[in-house]
Amino acid sequence: MASTPTELPSTTSSLPTRQRAIAYSSSSGVRTPLSSILPPLIFGTATFNHQYNSDPFALDTTGLVTSALTHGIRAFDTSPYYGPSEQLLGDALATPFVRETFPRPSYFILTKVGRVSADVFDYSASAVHRSIRRSLERLHTTYLDFVYCHDVEFVTPAEVLEAIVELRRIRDVEGTIRYVGISGYPVDVLGSLAEMIFRETGEPLDAVQSYANFTLQNQTLAGPRGIHRLRAAGVGVVLNASPLGMGLCRRQGVPIGALGDFHPASRDLRQAIRRASDFCDDHGEKIEVIALRFALETWIHAGSICGSKGDPASGVAWLQESNNDVGGAMLGVSVIGVSNASELQKSMLVWRSILDGLEGGEKTAVQAGRWYRAWEWSRNRSKAVQILAEGVQEILGPWFGYAWESPGEDWVNKAVVGGKEGAKRVVVEDEDEAAWLTPAASPEARPVKGEVEVLDMEKSLPLR
Repeated sequence: MASTPTELPSTTSSLPTRQRAIAYSSSSGVRTPLSSILPPLIFGTATFNHQYNSDPFALDTTGLVTSALTHGIRAFDTSPYYGPSEQLLGDALATPFVRETFPRPSYFILTKVGRVSADVFDYSASAVHRSIRRSLERLHTTYLDFVYCHDVEFVTPAEVLEAIVELRRIRDVEGTIRYVGISGYPVDVLGSLAEMIFRETGEPLDAVQSYANFTLQNQTLAGPRGIHRLRAAGVGVVLNASPLGMGLCRRQGVPIGALGDFHPASRDLRQAIRRASDFCDDHGEKIEVIALRFALETWIHAGSICGSKGDPASGVAWLQESNNDVGGAMLGVSVIGVSNASELQKSMLVWRSILDGLEGGEKTAVQAGRWYRAWEWSRNRSKAVQILAEGVQEILGPWFGYAWESPGEDWVNKAVVGGKEGAKRVVVEDEDEAAWLTPAASPEARPVKGEVEVLDMEKSLPLR
């Protein structure tokens, strides 16, 4: 078991004893608004899965989670559908060091219900209840901060409504859930369902998460069909997940894990991204570097109308910042995933630079002992990234703004037999854990000894 985190070169202060709790309260059914406490940068653990990695058990998930916490990240997104992700995340959060230094109230856990496998969905009240119980066990926690209905486009609106009603019952009666929302890919479906749920229940969703819809390649989430429609439906927070389009916007192409090539992007779209990547190379940049900074930085502003004032990750080890330290404005919320320490460190460097460019960043940098011109550098870097992003969009041509079908035309939910009224539902008690491939434990986090390795900045950035 881990007893100390992996320290990165930016660590300059002694280790604190305990981190402060996020200011959540609930009285007479009135909960703290999610938009006042949700951290604007969330660690997504879809990468703790065989889709993105050949063996997620070989990843140093304990070290990754611990280092993320020490660098200010205070929210983790997972799902039962992500193979062993819940278990690996739960084990990492249960180490003695994390439990002592980062008490459970000091961070968010977000998970999902409804999606069992690639072609099996069960949104019934009984399945939702079982899923919540299992997630609590895997994550070693007594409550879940946020629960989404996972990939809502694959089921009927009636099924989504049944799941939302059950999640809210669990929230109000059992108290093991705090906030409820939906997630998925097609923005039109998300908007329609958010409106339906508000209309049918009289209560808007706390949040909606869409993935791969605010990237270099597709920015639909920022438009009238996306965040503006969701805001009109009363949605509190709109989260942008997978700023690299599930790994599409990378020089080396989409990630291929143990489950093979799962990415829905067509050959022609991939070729267009390759041309855009060559364009970035010609200007001394990697497309994933431009894509990550562009999506995170632009969404901070574009997503602010349904954003949050939660404390951001500082990106610096053992430095905790408040929203007021970076200007005090609402910030759009993003979810990123990483697979190794190099990806995490570079993501934190990008995030720190983005924060330096916000209102008040110049003063904050000086107070924190960073370079007094960090604010100026961030603003200039932002301009350069914006120019290249516009160039990429020109090269993509008709593929800019394109969204693939989800689900495909011939997709069938195998959890239902017959397809007619009264059809028998196949109850899935638990996922087939044999599909997890490796019944091993995540490597332990160990303290760094001797000199800290200078990381190669040319290694790949996050997959998600």
